[in-house]
Order: sequence, then structure tokens, then C-alpha cells
Amino acid sequence: MINKRNDKIRNWIKYFTVILLALILIPGCNKNQHKVIKLAHALDTSHPVHEAMEFMAKKISEKSNGQIEVEIYPNQQLGTEGQCLELVQVGVIEITKVSAAVMEGIVPEFTIFSLPYLFKDKEHYFNSLDGDVGEELLLSGEEYWLRGLCYYDAGSRSFYSTKKMIRKPSDLKGMKIRVMQSNTAIEMIKILGGSATPISWGELYTALQSGVVDAAENNPPSFYLSHHYEVCKYYSLDEHASIPDILVISTRFWNELSDQEKIWIKEAAIESSQYQRKLWAESETNAMKELEKAGVEIFHPDKELFMKKVEPMYDKYKDNKKVYGLIEKVKGVKNNDKLKPNKNNYEN
Repeated sequence: MINKRNDKIRNWIKYFTVILLALILIPGCNKNQHKVIKLAHALDTSHPVHEAMEFMAKKISEKSNGQIEVEIYPNQQLGTEGQCLELVQVGVIEITKVSAAVMEGIVPEFTIFSLPYLFKDKEHYFNSLDGDVGEELLLSGEEYWLRGLCYYDAGSRSFYSTKKMIRKPSDLKGMKIRVMQSNTAIEMIKILGGSATPISWGELYTALQSGVVDAAENNPPSFYLSHHYEVCKYYSLDEHASIPDILVISTRFWNELSDQEKIWIKEAAIESSQYQRKLWAESETNAMKELEKAGVEIFHPDKELFMKKVEPMYDKYKDNKKVYGLIEKVKGVKNNDKLKPNKNNYEN
């Protein structure tokens, strides 16, 4: 056990050493005249979130009159999503994009996003993200050296299968279903009668093709762009969870910025978030059209059947004041509860 632990530590030391050397040798990283922000993520450059990050980088440069530059490293150039998050925590890179489901493993408050059917509709979802409760969550990871800048829409997650259409919860019984590394997602599948199997995104196509898992769950663009539709011909739009992506900045870096620099970065992040929502909506529409062309059978199940089945998941959080308090706040969000612009939100 000790040898395995030591091997793991040695491997991480090697990994961080390679990344540090790479960042030192990357042209343009050591510039004395202005600040350079390194933003690393795991997505393809065609993804709407990457396009939004490029938009943000341009805005930051414009607002700062070239004083701040953002260098983007996509496609896992500096590591997987989890590794990039750790690099932000230790201050090796300044910003990364991470799913709220991954964040829940570090910051318990983010568990609420993985709870099924928390949001009534898209408007409730956006008003929650843009309101006080959304801002509270962005700041909840500061004790872990992580500060959220904004949310990127990742749509709603639904089931797709290689074997059969999932029309009701009982259809999941006995099925092996891929989920993200999220305790909440695992619990949801268990309650619905399936067998949850955490598998990395990059390995999922082969897992579906070989029968390691029978199904998975994700939004339409991810289902389409991953080519999972080539082996999964059944897509059930139960839309059980809306889990946003989060743009996260290192507090070690943030705390060294001037108030004006913080405002430039925060404003640009929020503007990129609004821009990304338009890109995402277009991407969803295109994905659904392409899935239909590819012969994927699409079904709209009765969501009430799934909602009733997962209701017990909320009861377990009643003793957790922080998480349950956030759940109640989200449920109480109304259509006009949007966060009013306030420089204090940027400078703190």
C-alpha cells in the first residue's frame, strides 16, 4: 500500500515537473510588460465553450488595452479536466474550465447541480445561475484556491442507449450506464434501477461499442460530436439534469490582481457566458437535426415518472444546512431574480 502511494506521488511529481518545464519554454509566457493568463481545458476547438473562451480572451485584451493577454491551451494539452483543475489550485496555470459535477468532488455545494430535476425550465436555470445563488456558488470554492468567474451552458443531460429506448424508469433496470465521476449521478442511476459505471469521456465510445456499458447520458451536442450516435440509436430526452460548466480562476492569481484588472476579467467572463449561450443554442439545434439524419430514434418520455422516482434524493440533504439551504434558494428563484451589476461582485 505504501509503495503504491509512493509511486502515485512520484508520478504526480513527474507530471507537474513536465508541465512546469513546458510552461517555462512556451514562447511568450515570460513577458515583463504585461500579464499573461494561461487558460487550459480539455475541449476541442470546435466546441462552443472554446469559442466563448476565445471571445473572452479578445474582450480582456480590449478592455485592458493589451495589458492582459490570455493564452488558451485546448485539447488536454496541459492535462485532463481534473489535472487542469489541480494545476489551477497550485497556481501553475491561472484559469480552466470544469464541469460542476467534477467540482462537487472538491466543493460540496456544487452537488446541487447534479440533483435531477432541480430546475423547472431553462429560464429558471439561467435566472439561478445569473442571480445571487449562482454568485454564491462561484465564490464557495475560495477556501480550496478556486474562484468561479462565470457559467457556461452545457444543456440538459438525457439517456442514450445501444440496446433499447428508455421510455420509463423501469427500462433502466439492469442496464450498465456510464456516468461522470459524481456521487450524485451514481446515486441517481441506482435509484432508477440501473448500474452506474464511471468511465472517462475519452474511453466511452469504445465502452459502448464493446458492451462494457449499455448506455450513457449527455446533452445533444456532446452525443453528436462524440460520434456516440454511431453505436447508440436510441435517445430518450428525459432531461434529468442541467449541469453547467464553470470557468475557474486561481485565487492565488486573483488576489494579486488590482481592482481594475479584476473588473476587466470578470466583465469579459460574463460577456463570454452570454455569447456562449447563443452558440450553445445553435449547436443543440444542429445536433438534433444531424442525429435525426443519422437515423437515431428520439423519444420524449413523461418526465413526471422520472421525477417521482428520484424525489428521495433530496431528503438525504436535509441535515446538510449548506447544501439544502442552496437547494431551497434555487427553488425560490423567480423569473426576475437576476443579479444586478455591482462592482463589489468583481473586486472582492
